Amino acid sequence: MSGEAEKGEGRREKGHGGATPPPPSPLPGRATASPLHPSPPVIRSLGLVEYQPTWDAMKRFTAERTAETRDEIWLAQHPPTYTQGLAGKAEHLLRPTHIPVVKIDRGGQITYHGPGQIVAYLLLDLRRWKINVRELVRLMEQAVIDLLGEFGVAAQGREDAPGVYVGRAKIASLGLKIKHGCCYHGLALNVDMDLAPFANINPCGHAGLRVTQCCELGITAGIEELQALLAQNLIHGLQRHLERKQSHDQR
Repeated sequence: MSGEAEKGEGRREKGHGGATPPPPSPLPGRATASPLHPSPPVIRSLGLVEYQPTWDAMKRFTAERTAETRDEIWLAQHPPTYTQGLAGKAEHLLRPTHIPVVKIDRGGQITYHGPGQIVAYLLLDLRRWKINVRELVRLMEQAVIDLLGEFGVAAQGREDAPGVYVGRAKIASLGLKIKHGCCYHGLALNVDMDLAPFANINPCGHAGLRVTQCCELGITAGIEELQALLAQNLIHGLQRHLERKQSHDQR
């Protein structure tokens, strides 16, 4: 994922490496939705899944969704994969490797996904949450910043290069695709992975950009715990954003 959003097309296919995604995990929240109080997104834990079928599933979900379709957040890990955004330049892959490069439909440049990295895919109707792309990018960044803060790690975003940084090292990247007011793709948070493949690229198009991960910062929590905390931060962020917008509109 990169730090940019891009508008465009989409379709849905069944995820989980070509199989149907697992049933939604139980999620506290309202059982019924209304324009004022939409149901929180369903959380789906996909485990370790191939990138291409998961991307196809997101596209199909987005193409087939209706105004009544409940939003979802998919939590996944991927085998080693480089993804190259729509604006991606070939020169940002610095040398040939055995790792596949998948050209995808989000904005931005090249990044790396691998086991030990949380990938959170946000399949949201932006109109339902009264949120625009810039606001959603900041919300995603804040969800990661708050997560790291719970473990005593200070992190921040950057206006010039979306994502989350600890000092000058990047720990999370973002990338979105918008189709008819709905989004897919999301964010990737480095937890406990082999960072060596990042040396083969200019991460998100930035030469010499350092990357880091949770385990290097003293965070020993397991990936499943961090996935759950991240998902809840995202959901709470959406709910707080909507409440603020509704309060403002009522003034």
